[in-house]
Amino acid sequence: QVQLVESGGGLVQPGGSLRLSCAASGSTYGISAMGWYRQPPGKQRELVARITSGGSPNYADSVKGRFTISRDNARNTVYLQMNGLKAEDTAVYYCQAQGINSWLGSYDYQYWGQGTQVTVSS
Repeated sequence: QVQLVESGGGLVQPGGSLRLSCAASGSTYGISAMGWYRQPPGKQRELVARITSGGSPNYADSVKGRFTISRDNARNTVYLQMNGLKAEDTAVYYCQAQGINSWLGSYDYQYWGQGTQVTVSS
């Protein structure tokens, strides 16, 4: 199956930048789209950005123009470059991948990473 491990989170001042990485391992040949979600304290998890296997990105309105999602299929890694960070961006960020789960007989299974904390504060 697929395992996702996020890295790159931390504490940054408003206006600063961070780059998140998510490395996929296991049965990565079955992965199609990948994305980043976030969950602010006490709130629902929400989509931040998503990217297809062909490299076509999609962003939440709140991050358009500030965040950039990219992927390196050869390295099975997806990135999220975050610029112009705001306090409202504070959340746990989760990597997501759509793929195959042969154990469950599913060809449209959603995998999740453990999450990485991003805190934007002065």
